[in-house]
Amino acid sequence: MAAAAGPARLVRCGQKDELYRAGLRSGAGTALRGLAGARPWLAWRREVELLSHVAYFVLTTLSGYQTLGEEYVNIIQVDPSKKQVPSFLRRALFISLHTLVPYCLEKALLHLQHELQVEAEESRSPESPPALGFPSRSFIRSWIRKQVGQLSEQQKKKASQVVDVLKQSIPLLHRLHLAVFYIQGTFYHLSKRVTGISYLHFGGLQGEDQSIRSSYKFLGIISLFHLLLTIGVQMYSFKQKQRARQEWRLHRNLTHQKSRSKEAAAGRQSRCTLCLEERRHSTATPCGHLFCWECITAWCTTRAECPLCREKFHPQKLIYLRHYQM
Repeated sequence: MAAAAGPARLVRCGQKDELYRAGLRSGAGTALRGLAGARPWLAWRREVELLSHVAYFVLTTLSGYQTLGEEYVNIIQVDPSKKQVPSFLRRALFISLHTLVPYCLEKALLHLQHELQVEAEESRSPESPPALGFPSRSFIRSWIRKQVGQLSEQQKKKASQVVDVLKQSIPLLHRLHLAVFYIQGTFYHLSKRVTGISYLHFGGLQGEDQSIRSSYKFLGIISLFHLLLTIGVQMYSFKQKQRARQEWRLHRNLTHQKSRSKEAAAGRQSRCTLCLEERRHSTATPCGHLFCWECITAWCTTRAECPLCREKFHPQKLIYLRHYQM
């Protein structure tokens, strides 16, 4: 008799499929490294992994067969009606969402973030190196570079913030989906939740999954609480960074204003009170006042006293200040 597959079976199925996919991509990577060398393997490693995952699901799910993980736990895929297997289009959509979409999203965000950083640093290289045998890589990169070049500075800042938010939100979305799976016990992968593909299992004890479902619910509640705590910490850290940036801008503006006021005050203090211009060849009287050498010597030819405090002194008492800056 068929029944809805419990979370324990789905987890074991996902782990088994991941084990076989890891073996497939490891073999494909070893073959590419042996045929083309280590450098092409490093350059095309992500693409080889993508092709391995697509090949695994095309040979199993898309062809209408069970995956090795599904055979291991004796479950089959069903559509939302739970009366028939998913259609070909539904299975193809699942494979695309599970393999192609994450790869394209990761590459697009990576290239977009790189181009925004290059634009911000104003150190763009004249021409990026061509991709090895995959024209779409250079085409996508040049298209992103062209679109970024058409944005204004404000739009580039907004786009950079959106990219950062997306890169932080995608792992949080997966963690949220996993917590919901632990609580509901229905969809282990986000792509299956979107396409509505669930599982039925045949044979075995029907109460086996029910007995451990409460444990998974408890694990889901803990995961959800941990996720909310993580989001709270990230929001607090983001606010702290924003506050630090505002304080730094305020401090920088105040420092700039203080330096300008000091320069203005220094400019006023460095003026000679006799010619009302900037002091040249600063000379001090015995009472401590500063004047130009030409101005104070010309003053002393008529009056042997300080122009400011009227203190009497002999012209021989004037002190010429060398290397004096004020």
